[in-house]
Amino acid sequence: MEPVHLFNLIDHQRSWLSTRQSLVAQNIANSDTPGYRARDVMPFARVMESSALEMAGSNPLHMHPSQSEAYAAATKPTDGWETTHSGNSVSPELEMIKEGEIRGAYTLDTNILRSFHNMWLSAVRS
Repeated sequence: MEPVHLFNLIDHQRSWLSTRQSLVAQNIANSDTPGYRARDVMPFARVMESSALEMAGSNPLHMHPSQSEAYAAATKPTDGWETTHSGNSVSPELEMIKEGEIRGAYTLDTNILRSFHNMWLSAVRS
């Protein structure tokens, strides 16, 4: 029987969602800051493709970056829907759309975990 990596995958996605949510909040907080450029993380699929290999340390005392630090390092400036004359590229409407996507992804993860948990409980009971 092959191990189930579903929980690990959902854990990675939740960490990515947390990083994205914090960037969206940072964008909204700086929506009036002149010259501020909106930022977002790379899409989750691309992050998972590029994170196939982990860093190796030559000494066990070396520190390894946490998942959220790795996702935060994968941020990129985004082009908002508009750029104001002050050079600010934050679009509050676009940031609210991103927040809705994040909430939807959290809900989907929770529902998948709940369904998988119920499936395991029904298998154990029989």
